[in-house]
Amino acid sequence: MSARPSAKVARRRRPRRARAQAGPQTRSRATRPRRKTRPRGSSAPSVAPRAATATDRVVVHRVATHREVAVHAERQAASKFVEDERDLDGAGLDDVAEVRRRCEAFRKIFARLRAEVGRSLVGQREVVDLALVTLFADGHLLLEGVPGLGKTLLVRALAAATGLGFSRIQFTPDVMPADITGTSILMEDEATGRREIRFRQGPLFAQLVLADEVNRASPKTQSALLEAMQERSVTIGGETRSLGRPFFVMATQNPIEQEGTFPLPEAQLDRFLLKIDVPPPDRETLREVLERTTKTELVVPAQVLDARAIVAAQKLARRIPMAPEVQDWIVRLVLGTHPDGEFCAEENRRYIRIGASPRAAQAIASCARVVALMAGRYAVGFEDVRTVARAALRHRIHRSFEAEAEGITPDEIARRVVRLTPTVAPEPAAAAKGAKSVPAATRTGGAR
Repeated sequence: MSARPSAKVARRRRPRRARAQAGPQTRSRATRPRRKTRPRGSSAPSVAPRAATATDRVVVHRVATHREVAVHAERQAASKFVEDERDLDGAGLDDVAEVRRRCEAFRKIFARLRAEVGRSLVGQREVVDLALVTLFADGHLLLEGVPGLGKTLLVRALAAATGLGFSRIQFTPDVMPADITGTSILMEDEATGRREIRFRQGPLFAQLVLADEVNRASPKTQSALLEAMQERSVTIGGETRSLGRPFFVMATQNPIEQEGTFPLPEAQLDRFLLKIDVPPPDRETLREVLERTTKTELVVPAQVLDARAIVAAQKLARRIPMAPEVQDWIVRLVLGTHPDGEFCAEENRRYIRIGASPRAAQAIASCARVVALMAGRYAVGFEDVRTVARAALRHRIHRSFEAEAEGITPDEIARRVVRLTPTVAPEPAAAAKGAKSVPAATRTGGAR
C-alpha cells in the first residue's frame, strides 16, 4: 500500500488550468497584457511626448497668422484707397492735399503688389514693374521670350495678387473666333420646358485674360481681339456686349518657333500698350529659382487689392500733370520713328519702313504718369518717359529690308530713337538741317 501524497505535492501536481480557474480575478499568462517596452536599438524616448498646451497653440497660431495679418492690413489700405463710389469717377481729385494722400497710398499699394508678384517671379524686377505699369495705365501687354522664362507664371501671379477674374485662352491654329468671344446656342428652360436662344460667354469675358501663344492662332481668330482690346466690348449677332473694367489682356508669344505660327497683324500689335522682351536668367537668378521651385512648395501670392482699387488708381494716374516740354519730347520721339519726318535721325532713316502711330504717344504718356506715381512724384519728368519709351516703341516700328539684312532689330532702332532725340526742342533752322546740327549738349535723350 503506497503512501498518500502530501498536500504540498498534490498542490504542485494540480493542472495549470485548475489553478487558473481557482478565482474569478486570476488571469493566465497567455491572456495577461504584455508590457510595452522600447525596442532594442531604438533612440525613441521612453517617456511619451506631452500634449500641446494652450501656450503652444497660441505660439503656433501667431506664427501661422503673421502673414495673414500683414495681408489683411494691406487690404485695409487698399479699401481706404476707394472710400466711396465717388473715387471711381475721379471725384475729389481737384484738391491738392487729397491728391497727395491718394498718391502716397498708391505708392504703398504698388510696392506691396510688386513684392507679392516678385515672390513668384524671381529676378525679373523690370518685367514685373512694366507689367504693373501697363495694368494701372489701363492697357494691354505683350510678353515675348523663349519657353520657360515664367511668362505664364507672371500672369497667374498677377491674377492672384489683384484678385481679378482670370481666364486663359490657349491659342492653336484650329481655335475659332466664337471659341474666344462666345456664341448663341439653343437651350431648354428646365422650369418651363421651352427652348430659347441664349448667349454663352467665352473666355474673353473676364477681367484678366491670358492669351497664351497668341501667334499660333490664325489671323481670322486674332482679329476677334481687335474690338475687345480697343473698345472693351464685343459685337456678336449684331448685339454689342460690354466687357467691363478693368479689362487687361496679357499675351505671350515665342519668337524662336516659326512653323505653325502666324505673325501678329499690325493693327493688333498697335493695340498692345507695351511689349516686354523677357530676358533669360543669370547665374544667381537661376540658382534662386532652383532653391524656390525644387525644395519647397510653389509660392502663391496673397491678394493685395481688388478691381475697385485698380479702377480708382487708373483714374488717379490720369490726373498726374505733365509739363509741355515733356509732352513735346514724347511727340518728337514718335515722329523720330517716321523715316520721312524732320525729327528722324539720319542713321535711322534707312532702317525704318513704317514708324509708330499716335497710339505710341498715348502709351508713353499714360505709362510715364504711372511711373511717376509709383516713384512718389506728382509730375512727369523726362526720366519717367525714358523708362517706358522703348517698350512702347519696339513693337510699333517696322524695319526695312536693309535692317533685316544687317540684323538690326526693332528694339535697337527704338533705343537709337530715344538716344538721338534731344530732350530740348531744336531751333526751327537746326531742325530743318537735320539732327546733325543739334548742339552736343542737347543731342541725346539718354541711353537706355
